[in-house]
Amino acid sequence: MDRVMRLASQKAVVIFSVSSCCLCHSMKSFFSNLGVSYAVHELDESPQGKQMQRELVKLVGRNTPVPAVFIGGRLLGSMDKVMAFHLSGDLLLILRDAGAIWLLPSKAGYKDD
Repeated sequence: MDRVMRLASQKAVVIFSVSSCCLCHSMKSFFSNLGVSYAVHELDESPQGKQMQRELVKLVGRNTPVPAVFIGGRLLGSMDKVMAFHLSGDLLLILRDAGAIWLLPSKAGYKDD
């Protein structure tokens, strides 16, 4: 898990992905649309991809661990967890606290409003 955790802490938002995965593509598009700059590690394109996938299975607790999103060096989760944080209004706060975004939209109904 050392490799995954080291890579996960190199940028405010890190996504572990598989290039042919539609959920991974959607996750990357989602963060791009939020204006978030992120690092992506395509497991199927990395020589260490299989090892990282095994590490992610242990961390995420699923046999299909992608997309796996880390924010501020901490595992946020896969698509369902990220969307749950988004729907609750907490995702933008988490992104702001990690330094991934600077401003929250005004009057968007987020907890800091």
